[in-house]
Amino acid sequence: MNATAALEKGRRLVLPALTAKELMCPDPVSIRADATADEAALFLVERRIHAAPVIDTAGHPVGVISESDLLIHRREGAGPALVADVMTPAVFSVCPEETADKVVRELLRMHVHRLYVVDHLGVLIGVITALDVLRRLGAEG
Repeated sequence: MNATAALEKGRRLVLPALTAKELMCPDPVSIRADATADEAALFLVERRIHAAPVIDTAGHPVGVISESDLLIHRREGAGPALVADVMTPAVFSVCPEETADKVVRELLRMHVHRLYVVDHLGVLIGVITALDVLRRLGAEG
């Protein structure tokens, strides 16, 4: 039974005991901090995504560039800029072994739509969006 049918029947939805690794989409697209803001805008549009992690040369996430970041930059009338100048310099991440329950709590606590998954070396290996979580919901019983 899919989640929609379960809701229509008044059943409770549950998220099976999963880890971040099981929830994540592996190998997310990313962009380098030295790309231009214009390149970032094209990157997001071509991939039909709203945000992407910004990585350093070792694959460590150093920020996130979003449509909002780019719109704010443009609204302020600033000239050409690099992603590093426009990005949000915070990356909300979890380790692959984190429980699905903790992933959901972190998404809610931080009011974010995505969490990045990093390995024990801090290298970006996946992304979990709120939609990924919703897709894994199932009916109890």
